Amino acid sequence: MPWLESAAFTLLTPAGAQHDPNELPGLANFTCDMVQRGAGSFNSRQLVEALDRLGVVRSAGVSNAHARFGAAMPKEQLAGALTVYADLLQRPLLPEDQLEDSRMVCYQELHAMEDDLAHKLMQALRKRQYPAPLGRSAQGTMESVAAISYEDVCRHFQNYFSPRSSILSVAGNIDWSHLVDTVGNLFKTWEASQAPTLSLVPPPDGHEHIHHESNQTHIGIVFPSIPYAHKDYFQLRGALGVLSDGMSSRLFTEVRENRGLCYTVYATCHTLKDQGCVLTYAGTTSERAQETLDVLIAELHRLGDGIEKHELDRLKARIKSALIMQQESCASRSGTMASEWYLLGQLREADELRQIIDALTCESINDYLSNNRPSQFKIATVGKQALEVNDAVS
Repeated sequence: MPWLESAAFTLLTPAGAQHDPNELPGLANFTCDMVQRGAGSFNSRQLVEALDRLGVVRSAGVSNAHARFGAAMPKEQLAGALTVYADLLQRPLLPEDQLEDSRMVCYQELHAMEDDLAHKLMQALRKRQYPAPLGRSAQGTMESVAAISYEDVCRHFQNYFSPRSSILSVAGNIDWSHLVDTVGNLFKTWEASQAPTLSLVPPPDGHEHIHHESNQTHIGIVFPSIPYAHKDYFQLRGALGVLSDGMSSRLFTEVRENRGLCYTVYATCHTLKDQGCVLTYAGTTSERAQETLDVLIAELHRLGDGIEKHELDRLKARIKSALIMQQESCASRSGTMASEWYLLGQLREADELRQIIDALTCESINDYLSNNRPSQFKIATVGKQALEVNDAVS
C-alpha cells in the first residue's frame, strides 16, 4: 500500500483458548498478558516505553485458536517494532513477581463481561453450537483464574508459543525483500514445539436461560452453517446480508422499525477453520421479549423462502463500500490477511472479492437457501424469565 505513510502487522501464534486445560479455562488469556510484561533486555516498563517511542499503536488478545498481536506504526519504524515483538514471542521475561498483576487484569475482564450481557450471551451460544473446546471462551471463570499458577503459565508458553502454524501478515508502505530478510533474521532461532492434538466433545443439546435481574432481555439464536472456506460461503453471506446488513435489512426494518420491539438486532456469520454457524441477537425489554423471539424465528424461516433483486443490489453496494474502506487501513488489511491465510491457506485480493460479490444473483442465493434453510436452532436468553420456545423450533 505505497500511498500510505504507515505499516501494520498481525501476528498469530497457535496458543489459543482451545488448548486450556479443562480444569483451567482462561490460562491462554492469562499467559497472553504475562508475555507482554517485559521481553529480551526490556523489563515491563521499558517494553512499553520502547513501543511508545516507536509510535506503535498496538493490541493483543486471545481467540479460541490463537494468541493475537497487532501493531501499526510509521513505515520507517516497522523493523524496530518487529524486533521488539520477536523478543516478546521468543524471549518474554514472564516475571513471577507480576503474576498477581496479570491475575487482576483477568479478573477485571471477567467483571467487564458480567456487565456486557450481549457478549456473555454470544459466548453461551458458541458453546452450545461447537464441540468443546472449539466453543470455549478465552476469559475462563473467577475460580479457574484464581487457580492458575506461575508454573501453568510457563508450561502454556513453552507448549504453544511456537512458529509451527504461526502467521505473520504485514501491510502498508513496505519494502518486501527487506522485510523478508528482517523477519528471517529475527525469528530464525525460534524453535517449534510438538504439534498439539485436540479431543472434541459434542456440544450440549437444547436451549439455555441465564438468569439476570434486569428489565432487559437478551435473546440469541444459533444454527449450523458453513465455514469461510466453503465454496458456497458467499451465497450464505449474501443471504445474511439481506437479513441483517444495514438499516434497510429485514431484521432492522421488521423487528425494530415496523414493530418497535428492540433496540439492537442483527445476524452474523461466525466461522472456525472447519465449521461455521449463524448467530442472531436481539436486545429488548422483558415485556416484549417473547414477541421479539417469535418474530426473529419467523424472519429466519422466511429467509429460507428466498430474497429479491432489490435487496441484493443494495447489499452489493454496501459490501463493495466496506471493501474500499478496508483498503484505506493497513491495520485492517493485515488483520484480514492473517485470518484468510489461517482459514483458506491463501489470500483473496480485493478485485477477486469484488468479482465474487458481482457474481452473486438472486437465483444462486435462493438455490442455496432452498437446500440449506435455517434450522436446528438453539436458543439462549439472558434476563429475568425464560421464554417459550415453539416445539417446531426444537
